[in-house]
Amino acid sequence: MTPLSGEDDIPIGSLFSGYGGLCELAAAPLLRGRVAWHCDNDPAATKVLAHHWPDTPNLGDITAVDFTTVPPVRVLTGGFPCTDVSTAGRRAGIRPGTRSGLWSVMRHATAVLRPELVLIENVRGLLHAPAHSDVEPCPWCLGDEPDVPALRALGAVLADLADLGYDAAWCGLPASAVGAPHTRYRIFIAAAHSDREPLRPQPERIGRRGGAAVAELAGAVAADTEGHRRHERWPEPTRIERRPRSPLGGAPDPPVAWGQYEPAIRRWERVTGRPAPTPTVPGRRGNAVLNPELPEWMMGLPSGHITAVPGLSRVDMLRLPGNGVLAGQAIAALRYLLPLLGITAHAAEIQAA
Repeated sequence: MTPLSGEDDIPIGSLFSGYGGLCELAAAPLLRGRVAWHCDNDPAATKVLAHHWPDTPNLGDITAVDFTTVPPVRVLTGGFPCTDVSTAGRRAGIRPGTRSGLWSVMRHATAVLRPELVLIENVRGLLHAPAHSDVEPCPWCLGDEPDVPALRALGAVLADLADLGYDAAWCGLPASAVGAPHTRYRIFIAAAHSDREPLRPQPERIGRRGGAAVAELAGAVAADTEGHRRHERWPEPTRIERRPRSPLGGAPDPPVAWGQYEPAIRRWERVTGRPAPTPTVPGRRGNAVLNPELPEWMMGLPSGHITAVPGLSRVDMLRLPGNGVLAGQAIAALRYLLPLLGITAHAAEIQAA
């Protein structure tokens, strides 16, 4: 198997695609790749994918896909459902019968497709939520204790990748580290197949040392964004209108009082190169409701990436950003992780070290 070497048009498979934050907007531009196929059956997400990537096939329901018939890819990405590992969910963990248990399907897809690189994203709860395991709950215990988790969710994912022959590195990164006006902490995992040509140095696994790694990464990102520098694919800065136009048209809205969030909002305006949308719009009964353009902007998405897609309800427009990942955050994490696997990632290419 030849290593990734800065080639163009590297085929990438996108599992649990959502609005395209991890694969379509982050991994594909970073790796100079092309998305060979999506895989998502959420009705709203499929509309967004079809609107922006009409020529890319969507495999639909991941549980119904026969991956032996799927076109091969060299990179596989996926942010499997966080429902059961998130602190906002039931905390059931990764086990059969749970939404987060769909990791087992991504593991199966990895085993069948044998991509050279696997990229995974999930919530911070991956560090704490339990996972189904037949191992003992502690080194000095005998017998399985159902109320005592023997394995955490992140450990289960890393163990599965190791069983499949992949060397993995992981880190955690808040969205605020790349300038976003919110924390949205996410775990990122990159795994390279060990059948690749030998790479030097060997990948360093980031386990309990993850705290130091995160501090190093956050420092590097902060230095890179100092002076409001943007990632190469982001637009050049424009003059920021302090009184954004109402999305309903007419006269400019009065200035928004952002209060304690003012510095974070202004920073993100400078990073994205466009003004913050007005936070509320009139609802059906005339009462103020959240403007769907605001969470779209907060996730660093191009204007209209979600809100201009035909056929989406207001609930869809609010839910999709909530389930997605910020592309700039993913790019920063991958720039850090890939060199640990012996791969040097640049703004628009990936090549073996």
